[in-house]
Amino acid sequence: MDVDLRKLRYFVAVAERLHFGRAAEALHIAQPVLSRQIRALEGELKVQLFVRTKRSTELTPAGEQLLADARPLLAAAEALRRRVGRAARGADTFTVGFMPGLIVTPAVQALSERHPGLTVEVVRTTWTDQTEVIRDGRVDVGYVRLPVDQRGLRIRPLLTEPRVVVLPGGHHLAGKDAVGVADLADEHLLQDPDSVPEWRDIATELRRPGGRPPEPVFHAVEEKLEHVAAGRGIVVLPLSVMTFYTRPDVTHVPVADLPPNQVCLAWDSTRRSRLINEFAAIATELQGGELPAERPSRPTRPLG
Repeated sequence: MDVDLRKLRYFVAVAERLHFGRAAEALHIAQPVLSRQIRALEGELKVQLFVRTKRSTELTPAGEQLLADARPLLAAAEALRRRVGRAARGADTFTVGFMPGLIVTPAVQALSERHPGLTVEVVRTTWTDQTEVIRDGRVDVGYVRLPVDQRGLRIRPLLTEPRVVVLPGGHHLAGKDAVGVADLADEHLLQDPDSVPEWRDIATELRRPGGRPPEPVFHAVEEKLEHVAAGRGIVVLPLSVMTFYTRPDVTHVPVADLPPNQVCLAWDSTRRSRLINEFAAIATELQGGELPAERPSRPTRPLG
């Protein structure tokens, strides 16, 4: 039996929202049509995907498995569409994704100089979409920060760098040479605790209030820094991100017992591209190694 990608997209829309009405609205279709399509998919797969009551919609174990498998499948289909369209247009373009704080200009320039007729473009990514843009074909390669879901990707380590905690300028830990994760257990984390599992684990172990799930979670660096400056919590970031986003009302301090952040180059493992291999070699040569540690910053006194 062939799986209908359209039905899979409908399923993912419902599974991500756990609400048929909101999913139908996002898909711009009527809710009864969506319900019929989900029932048809369940009939084709011979499984129940959702448990629906008057008050809630939940995934069954089969539904959870389908959601895990459907996302990369749909991303691969979208990537195929993009690559075929690019080939039909005859566009000679190579696109590089990069995370905040990482400078990719030398590698981009080196590839451009080797191929004068090639247009090399760059796309800024975030923690939430750094691998998604690779899987759906928006970029050919991406500079990613681990941890990421590595399924379907080739990963080449490039460099490591220290991680720092970002604090308001007047925080009692500001100005210290270094802190430990235990020093941060009482703080409110303004990011997904999975990105700092060491903080989550020790906060839970010490039964500190910091162990509560952060709410809300902010994904953009600029948003995080605004909330840190307002005294609403802390974030843990790679050093290069903080040196890139320097501002007078926040400071950063090294966290001595956190492992460094690993930066890698990643691309779709099914791609067979001479340009990808060439760019990977350039990136490894130019950015391999370890970013130098920086002396802890001191709170900067606002002007005026």
